[in-house]
Amino acid sequence: MKDDRNTRFRDAHTDRATAEQIPDTPQTRAPAYRLAFADDDFLCREELRPVRLQLELLKPEMALAEEGITSTVVLFGGARIPAPASRDEARTETLSDLSRYYDEARRFARLMTERSLESDGRRHVIVTGGGPGVMEAGNRGAHEAGGRSIGLNIVLPHEQAPNAYVTPGLCFNFHYFAIRKMHFLMRARALCVFPGGFGTLDELFEALTLIQTGRMERIPVLLFGRAFWERIVNFEALAEAGTISPDDLELFAFVETAEEALETIDTWPHRGKRTSVPGRNAADGE
Repeated sequence: MKDDRNTRFRDAHTDRATAEQIPDTPQTRAPAYRLAFADDDFLCREELRPVRLQLELLKPEMALAEEGITSTVVLFGGARIPAPASRDEARTETLSDLSRYYDEARRFARLMTERSLESDGRRHVIVTGGGPGVMEAGNRGAHEAGGRSIGLNIVLPHEQAPNAYVTPGLCFNFHYFAIRKMHFLMRARALCVFPGGFGTLDELFEALTLIQTGRMERIPVLLFGRAFWERIVNFEALAEAGTISPDDLELFAFVETAEEALETIDTWPHRGKRTSVPGRNAADGE
């Protein structure tokens, strides 16, 4: 039987177009007369924050579902890391040295996208934050392989525009960091984390916390550049201090190259979600 629920009543597009043609009177010029869903000022009110949160959750989710994308591989990394061709313009010598990870991210994304295209192109689609640096490298590698890639941009006080390699129909813009980070992880089958700053650290440790506490299934979390990460974060010291469990050190792995990352993903043991948090005493109410 035909489902006519979507045609039984006038749709919102039609009424919005009709409302734009109404006579110009003091009554119709008043903000109160605007259709609520077509009233930008109304939608931006503080009381409408829950609605805006829901919209930011729904819009990319619906778009990705309509495109048939079932899983992703996430690339996190610094926006300031230059392409090797621009390394001489880097602000610091360290950034210049880290430019090699631009090429690793680019090659990894190309190789992973080639794999994806060998099946249906819907699985293991590359997703980045959509900006410059490592993010650009990830989208660029996918583009060079002839595949699609996703960009999850964020509105920032300074100018922020998506890089030129994100697939246009898969480029999204966010107001809420929290919803953006949810979208990074909702379809993720692996996380590849390259050297970066506060944003990269935030994204990495939120993912590790969700996995550590059993709120998210265990997926490969790969840290590119052992020397960088061990200089920035003393993971062993956390375990020795008892603030994390030694078992938590198994939630991630260090890699150096794109090929090593692919091999690690292929051999990563599937363990599902944790059912307990090692090192925590249930008797303490934790």
